[in-house]
Amino acid sequence: MAPSSFVSTCLSGKVALITGGGSGIGLGITRKLMQLGCDTIILSRNLKRLTQAQHELEKETNQRCLPLAADVRHYDSICDAIDTALEYFGKINILVNAAAGNFLCSLSNLTYKGFKAVMEIDAHGTFIVSHVTFKKAFRYEGGVIINISMTPHYTGALLQTHAGAAKAAVDAMTKHMAVEWGPYGIRVNAIAPGPIANTTGFERLSDSPTRNKTSNLRTNAENLLDNSDHTSSNSQTHHLVTQEPSKPNNSNLKTAELRKHAAMDQMSILIPLQRLGQSEDVANSVVFLCLPESNYITGATLVVDGGQWLTCCNFTVLEPNNMSKWIRDAQESRRNATSLRLPSRF
Repeated sequence: MAPSSFVSTCLSGKVALITGGGSGIGLGITRKLMQLGCDTIILSRNLKRLTQAQHELEKETNQRCLPLAADVRHYDSICDAIDTALEYFGKINILVNAAAGNFLCSLSNLTYKGFKAVMEIDAHGTFIVSHVTFKKAFRYEGGVIINISMTPHYTGALLQTHAGAAKAAVDAMTKHMAVEWGPYGIRVNAIAPGPIANTTGFERLSDSPTRNKTSNLRTNAENLLDNSDHTSSNSQTHHLVTQEPSKPNNSNLKTAELRKHAAMDQMSILIPLQRLGQSEDVANSVVFLCLPESNYITGATLVVDGGQWLTCCNFTVLEPNNMSKWIRDAQESRRNATSLRLPSRF
């Protein structure tokens, strides 16, 4: 990344609460805020991970970082956490809702439990943390809320019904919060990242159990309909991104790395800016929305994806296994209906 053009003290005296701030995009956001003089509170269920991040970040930046174990799905848990944060710092100026869960799964195989889990973390969690922060801090002093969204629901991306529904709710809440809380001096915006390299989420989605080979994107595009014999196990894809990533053993490490780089190359080809995003791309956008220079922006969603959603709307379909499963399920259902002489509904 190019050297930062932000003044190194532009967030001095500010305190930010970042949910999911101990890993992935949330960690990148936390690091950037602290580099610019901001003290932080990082919150998730995994206290060990948070504590490791705290030590790393405080050593790097000489700013304070308070790790708090709490579950964004539970109102009382968040109330206790924010009370602790306010007792420690005396204020909260910025809230970044970055906690999220995701996995790849076709709609026909998606369980209610899986759908509910993602909705609760992404949508319910955004509401709960924002609502508690408003009542305990922002109601009196104003503040900035930034919700981390995504883009697949813009075009109905394959295998992302659950995440798309949850983030569509986040986008809607962003607008409603901006309108209702604007008179309190609160600005509310969202950021919708594209594929961000070297994050747990990207590794989950790009190297999922449905992938059993790697190939060039152009070859994939030419052969999508010629791979109908490939199979995949959707039951294995029900792993939330919030879990620890699986660690390949030594014998599979090289293969895992090759798959990771192949997935990155595949996605990069159709991104207009010809590269995957980095956590710092998202973090820089968060910083801008925190600064006075953006003080007339509210209710907006800033897409930070290099133009990816414009040219690669259904990026999940580029994997041959995903494409063949998508088509094969429908074809098998129609064949079964014919063999059983059931009337077609189409």
